[in-house]
Amino acid sequence: MRPIWTGTIGFGLVNIPVKLFSATQGSELDLDMLDKKDLSNIRFIRVNEKTGKEVAWANIVKGYMLNSRYVVLDDKDFETASAVKTKVIEISDFVQQEDINSVYYETPYYLVPEKSGVRAYALLKQALLKTGKVGIATFVMRNKEHLAILKATEDVMILNQLRFSEEIRDIKELALPAAATVKPGELKMAVSLINQLSGKFKIDTYKDTYTAQLLKLIKTKAKGGKPAIAPMKVVHSKAKDLMEQLKASLSVKSKKAS
Repeated sequence: MRPIWTGTIGFGLVNIPVKLFSATQGSELDLDMLDKKDLSNIRFIRVNEKTGKEVAWANIVKGYMLNSRYVVLDDKDFETASAVKTKVIEISDFVQQEDINSVYYETPYYLVPEKSGVRAYALLKQALLKTGKVGIATFVMRNKEHLAILKATEDVMILNQLRFSEEIRDIKELALPAAATVKPGELKMAVSLINQLSGKFKIDTYKDTYTAQLLKLIKTKAKGGKPAIAPMKVVHSKAKDLMEQLKASLSVKSKKAS
């Protein structure tokens, strides 16, 4: 596994050299875009808007339009804008993780210490585990500043990128219906159903079954077979009364458990 960023963790006056690794990988199938006529691969090219000719990567630069003209930027310009932020994951605060709304979570990364930072890394990891807190940090990667939390596990520290508050859309943009009245009896029954379906969270029990089914369909087509069509139907409960639906749900769960 190759690191996607190298720098340090800024913890007070302590600097911990680290490498950043992606903690995720896609589970979806790698599908290619093809021309329907002859199944040739579709290739995307970078074209000069004026000449219509393809432009090599080596000749592509980044620019910002200012006062009707482009100001061209190179890698050194991005680092010069904030040399510290491009190389340091700067911890500013420590908070309880449960205080952070899950809507802000975005991308997780693994942080691995360089040889010179092993002791300081272990110290910070153990301190976070002992206090049960996470660090709030900022850093720059790919020419963009990111907000993140630094969380310790027994094996490794995880940097989980967060969205800034301005990146979350206001719920006022939603056409929410008026609040409905909930009957005490219905609430009690719904709580019973939740309790009946409750258990310890085990991530390994959840699988990407859609990808497996799609691959099965692909193999069937490859052999010349015709996949069975199973159209999705919206099934409406025979019991229109909400209480009856809840009772039926509890009954179904009870039968499965027996």
